[in-house]
Amino acid sequence: MSTLHPAGPAAAVIATLWWVLLAGATVICLFVAALLVWAWRRPPGATDERRFVIGLGLGLPLVVLSALLAYGVVVGERLLPRAAPEVVTVHAEARQWAWRFAYDDAPGRETEDILHIPAGRPVDVAITTADVVHSFWVPRLAGKLDAVPGHVNTLRIEAYAPGRYQGLSAEFSGRGYRDHGFEVIAHDAADWQAFVTGETP
Repeated sequence: MSTLHPAGPAAAVIATLWWVLLAGATVICLFVAALLVWAWRRPPGATDERRFVIGLGLGLPLVVLSALLAYGVVVGERLLPRAAPEVVTVHAEARQWAWRFAYDDAPGRETEDILHIPAGRPVDVAITTADVVHSFWVPRLAGKLDAVPGHVNTLRIEAYAPGRYQGLSAEFSGRGYRDHGFEVIAHDAADWQAFVTGETP
């Protein structure tokens, strides 16, 4: 379930964002450490603390953090669901302690704790809950989104290839929440069509 081993485009964007943020934080950390070493070892008579504190101690971190913020905003905007003809819509309802999934492509079809999706196509998951706040998260396919009572949040997920991916509710929602998980099965085109038509369970 590692977010650093993405299996879909949204997860890949999030993993890249993680690496970029790690690199930026490392640059700031190393630079501040170097400034501290310089402060202890500076030659006698070098007393220009104003340049040291403002120009170096604040300047570089602010530049790096501003760049990271701008990058994060751009990436976040790219992850928003957008209308597209090939999008599949699935409805996810959480409760203590199960997930129920319904499919627009297969009216009347519901599954519990197993979400079926087509591989290689974007899937909009409309997330809500029947009781308390839960959280829908499939680390290898997309980011995390809360399920809020009386509200529907939409998360776009997509799997590059057919396979099985573990999901979980990453929100404390009472005793037993640690075992509140589900599985995502990504089907190839033929298997997805068989699922939609009811030829497979």
